[in-house]
Amino acid sequence: MRKQSSFFFKIISSFTIIILILILSIYVFSSYAIKKHYETTLTQNLININKSLIFEIQNYINDKDFDNLNSFIKDIGQQINTRITIISSQGLVLADSEGNPKLMENHRYRPEIEKALSGKTGISIRYSKTLKTKMLYVATPLLITNKTHYVIRTSLFMSNIKKLRHDLSQKILIISFFVFLFAIISAIILSKSISNPIKKLTTAAKRVSTGDFNTKVFLNRNDDLNILAENFNDMTEEIQNLFEKTKKEKESLNCVISSIDEALMVINLNGNVILTNDNIKKITDKEMFNRPFWEIIRDEKFENFIDKIKKEKINFSEEWFWKNKYFLCSFGYAGLNNEIVILFHDITRQKEMEIIKKEFVSNVSHELRTPLTAIKGFVETLEEDEKEKDKLYYLKIIDKHTNRLITIVKDLLILSNLEETETLQKESINLENLIKDQGKIFEKKMIEKSLTFNVNVDKELSDFLGDRFRLEQMFINLIDNAIKYTDQGKIDIQVKNKNTDIQIIVRDTGIGIEKKHYPRLFERFYVTDKSRSRQSGGTGLGLSIVKHIVLLHGGSINVESEIGKGTKFIINLPKT
Repeated sequence: MRKQSSFFFKIISSFTIIILILILSIYVFSSYAIKKHYETTLTQNLININKSLIFEIQNYINDKDFDNLNSFIKDIGQQINTRITIISSQGLVLADSEGNPKLMENHRYRPEIEKALSGKTGISIRYSKTLKTKMLYVATPLLITNKTHYVIRTSLFMSNIKKLRHDLSQKILIISFFVFLFAIISAIILSKSISNPIKKLTTAAKRVSTGDFNTKVFLNRNDDLNILAENFNDMTEEIQNLFEKTKKEKESLNCVISSIDEALMVINLNGNVILTNDNIKKITDKEMFNRPFWEIIRDEKFENFIDKIKKEKINFSEEWFWKNKYFLCSFGYAGLNNEIVILFHDITRQKEMEIIKKEFVSNVSHELRTPLTAIKGFVETLEEDEKEKDKLYYLKIIDKHTNRLITIVKDLLILSNLEETETLQKESINLENLIKDQGKIFEKKMIEKSLTFNVNVDKELSDFLGDRFRLEQMFINLIDNAIKYTDQGKIDIQVKNKNTDIQIIVRDTGIGIEKKHYPRLFERFYVTDKSRSRQSGGTGLGLSIVKHIVLLHGGSINVESEIGKGTKFIINLPKT
């Protein structure tokens, strides 16, 4: 783990750097300002000296007494500790306080002399070849009849200025040192006053992170840090309350999950199992928590269910067979956390009972078909030979119910065959011709009730790919059902082209169906009007057969009805 520097050290380091930068800046700028100040002041002093000497020097020049002028200049130069030089307009040195004028070279082209000869005060800081040192020169023009004939030049050693600056800089450094010490001590005190409370808050925060929510911080201050400490105390108290609440909710949730009879599993979008109950072990025999579900449940169909809910994000239920058991799996999508909740309902016993029931019905139907056929044959023989009306009446009743039993057995065999069938014998079918052909079977019944029969198929709809025999059974049962419950009016069958599906609508103007019957309408032997069903010879199996045929084709069927106005069955079948 990377070692972190303390907050106190960071503050002190920052303060130290800032103070050093400020002191260094002050020293540099003050040195520059002092230098400029000295140079300006000394230059002005030299100008004043030049002006004060003009009158005396002019008298010597007027008398051409250059020897006495040289003596005068030397005396004055010693008295004021300043070098004084008198130069003619030709650059000849006439007098000098420090050297022999006759031995000195021509000064005509010295920068300060050139400026003075132009009528202005010349100022220059440069190296003196005569004295072999750096000098400050100030040259003032001496006017005679408004013309510059001579120049008075005074100068000082720059070493004197440098010494003064050095002495002053030492004093500034000493003062800066004490200022630095004072600033550092103040910074330490200030940093401690800030870092100590923050250190307390940091320590308290670490204790809270370990679960100690009773931690409190108290600071005897009247500033923002004290407000921060109070807010921290309020925060820890609120966290403790929320933690207790969450803990209770979690315990309650665990109790609920444990009480669920079915196996429960929750997985995230990565496929990792994040929650289970104890019943899951009854299915997998292994611990699944915090593991990818596919490590335990290796089943392609189950993986397809997971992929489906990830893509479509909808809740659904599907049957699943695994390890010789049947389960009804309820898949739920928790959108807030992008998690998938799965409940496993063990329906093995129900499925086994359904299988036994189907086998029983199939076997019974097969066994009943032969004796019923025999009974019907003997009843028809007796009817032909019997002359007495009373006996003939009873024989017709026996014949009627025998026919009904034969129809029931026939429908049961059809239904049993549909339930066992997994594949279809698909071929290209002209639906309009197929529907009309099935309508012809019921022409006599429709004429008896004065019913009109209409078939309307979309022109752009080409031949449909399906199982002809099964579709014929579907339309026979739908048309027969419509005729049974319609006393007057019409029966319309419409086929529409719907992109990837075809939609078949069978509409009648019969008695209608109450909404309470909708959920059970496609169950075996379920009839909405028992008296009419018995009268018409209905078995209660027709719509169940229709639904199985629709499902075999991968489609869906729904019903819409209004009492006294008729019923509409809506079937959607995929084209492929």
